[in-house]
Amino acid sequence: MKYRLIALDLDGTLLNSQLQIRNETIDALSRARAQGVQAMIVTGRHHVAAYAYWKQLGLELPAICCNGAYMYDYRAHQPLANDPLTRDEARGLLKLVRKHSIDTMVYDKDFMAYETINKHLRAMLDWSATLPEAVRPRVEHAQSYEQLLENAEIIWKFTSSCDDRAALSAYVSEIEQSLGLSCVWSGHNRLDIGHAGNSKGRRLAGWIAEQGIAREEVIAFGDEQNDMEMLRLAGMGVAMGNSGGEIQACADWTTGGNDSNGIADALQRFVLTPA
Repeated sequence: MKYRLIALDLDGTLLNSQLQIRNETIDALSRARAQGVQAMIVTGRHHVAAYAYWKQLGLELPAICCNGAYMYDYRAHQPLANDPLTRDEARGLLKLVRKHSIDTMVYDKDFMAYETINKHLRAMLDWSATLPEAVRPRVEHAQSYEQLLENAEIIWKFTSSCDDRAALSAYVSEIEQSLGLSCVWSGHNRLDIGHAGNSKGRRLAGWIAEQGIAREEVIAFGDEQNDMEMLRLAGMGVAMGNSGGEIQACADWTTGGNDSNGIADALQRFVLTPA
């Protein structure tokens, strides 16, 4: 099979434990693109937090961001197809954040907002501080999420984290029952909440249909629950070795972990042809 598109999750997949792209991966992607294969970032991140990697790889395609809430065109500096939370959905969700006392960040149109700093946010801020200012994501303190929601033009998603998985599960249950929103795990203690129906797989399916790319011509890489639909969609779904059994079970192939040359090895096996 000749693949036309490589779809890449970021955290736990394209990025190693130090949030860097391995040199071997960069080289393999460069060789694949030289052969006419396109590459696309498909991430749970806000576009401002994915930009540094898009720029590092010299990509051209828009990125799918916030678990499919929208596509972002970095060259035009604007979102493309999108389905953000409605204001009423965001208001209702914030009420449940307050009720359950769950640490949460709100993803506004062009920045990520926080009220308090937890360990997840601290790690993000530490990573951000290592980046050149030109590619550093915009992260802002909000005095009040209530005020933020009333003034916001767009809210892409909420991301909530808690070390108590049972507490997060109770929170998810009430969100799904009372609001009907999309809830996906993007880490063992991290949850993303967006408009119903949003997913990486759904947004990717819509885009490839517009581009005339068959699903069989897509190879996708992922490691978490929010990647599963994308892995099933792709003609070749590749789970990272650091992913859980549920993710590996829905993939066509399991490669090495994100701290190894897993992506490079899979690209060599399935995509790259002899020079």
